[in-house]
Amino acid sequence: MAMAANPAFNNPAFQEQPAGRYQGAPQTGFAQPGQTPQYGQQVPPTAQQQAAVNAQFEGAYAAPEAGALQHGRMTVEDTVYKTIGLFAVLLVTAVVGWVWSSSTIRETASGPTASMLPWLIGAIGGFVLAMVVIFTSAKKVRPALIFGYAAFEGLFVGAISLYFELIFPGIVLQASLATLAVVGVTLALFASGKVRASKRATKIWMIAMIGYMVFALLNVVLMLFNAPVAGGMFGLYSMKIGPFPLGLIIGVLVVIMAAYSLVQDFDFIQQGVRNRAPRELGWLGGFGIMVTVVWLYLEILRIIGIARSN
Repeated sequence: MAMAANPAFNNPAFQEQPAGRYQGAPQTGFAQPGQTPQYGQQVPPTAQQQAAVNAQFEGAYAAPEAGALQHGRMTVEDTVYKTIGLFAVLLVTAVVGWVWSSSTIRETASGPTASMLPWLIGAIGGFVLAMVVIFTSAKKVRPALIFGYAAFEGLFVGAISLYFELIFPGIVLQASLATLAVVGVTLALFASGKVRASKRATKIWMIAMIGYMVFALLNVVLMLFNAPVAGGMFGLYSMKIGPFPLGLIIGVLVVIMAAYSLVQDFDFIQQGVRNRAPRELGWLGGFGIMVTVVWLYLEILRIIGIARSN
């Protein structure tokens, strides 16, 4: 069983299952007319029984197709609705975070700035709830916690977006459009079958992800201690390799990593539908996509900020 790149999809229902066989009683065909049925043999249906079976099948085909609510199983459509609902909550609380941060704007010698409190609350609350959802989802899916995560994450996104907007006017619209473009192209390529997750690509992704996490953690530590090498608004990202800032080079690679993570998210949701996973696991599908899209947006926000600062 492969480990999911997005921890939200570590539930076994999203993993590829080996083809199984129904282990029932052996079937040796129908008993012939005049013969006594043996063990494992069936008695041929009478004409009336066959007519009743045919009528039942015709009624089933004529009935409208059952959805996720009727059969209690995960479907792509139901997962899409759940995902839209989560993003709606995120957008509402993002407006709250933006307005809250706007109310704290003050003028400084370097220009207008806002309090970091709203996005710190959102970041900490979102991280805690994300960890709870990830580590408890194997036993029970709690939609309330996932909605709570969406609310805190929206508060964080809205507040940090205003922080960047004050420094680089117009950057939020640019980052939003770029994020929608990446998500749209990735979804279109996946739906067309031209892009799929593979074991080899996933291994490369995992190695790159670990390396990037180490780099990001090192950057945070150096910035906290005001290390000269991590000077500037973006720390190590502001260092230049030739004419280009290091952050631009790393940023492009990270956007590719985030796009591949989306491919994996779509693939795991598709696998959950094939495995006839319970309907409530659709909330995990929406949660996983939200985690990836927010990550993608923040990376694009930083890339544009680095490009505009140079």
